[in-house]
Amino acid sequence: MSQSVVLETSIGTLSLELYTEHAPKTCKNFLELAQRGYYSGTVFHRIINDFMIQGGDPTGTGRGGKSIYGDRFEDEIHPDLRFTGAGILAMANSGPNTNGSQFFITLAPTPHLDKRHTIFGRVRSGMKVVERLGAVAVDANDRPKEDIRIVKSRVVDL
Repeated sequence: MSQSVVLETSIGTLSLELYTEHAPKTCKNFLELAQRGYYSGTVFHRIINDFMIQGGDPTGTGRGGKSIYGDRFEDEIHPDLRFTGAGILAMANSGPNTNGSQFFITLAPTPHLDKRHTIFGRVRSGMKVVERLGAVAVDANDRPKEDIRIVKSRVVDL
């Protein structure tokens, strides 16, 4: 049975479809962190209009977060998956094989990220929420001027 992660945010709800066949280890990490409530209460700490929204760091700084496998784990780059549009779910990283808990959702095509970040899902429902997130006011460091939180994360069977 396939599963989806639901993120209830302070501005609306997102349902995320996961590509378990393309990125099994990454999906397992995201599912388990969501189920444990790891993302609950965290903020979207980086938002760049027409590019992406980023979250998943319990410190809210963009420098924190750990995977279920320890600190970091390897990329799962699949040749069939590309950053072709808005709503693509991928792991944020600081270079090859540095995946932890942080993720991002694209707001537009971002082909320059192909083969550099693990794509592991897409927005199943809630694209209007993603668009609202992408339009919030941010400071010079791309940090939202007002906190936008993941109030609760949960896993649902499809």
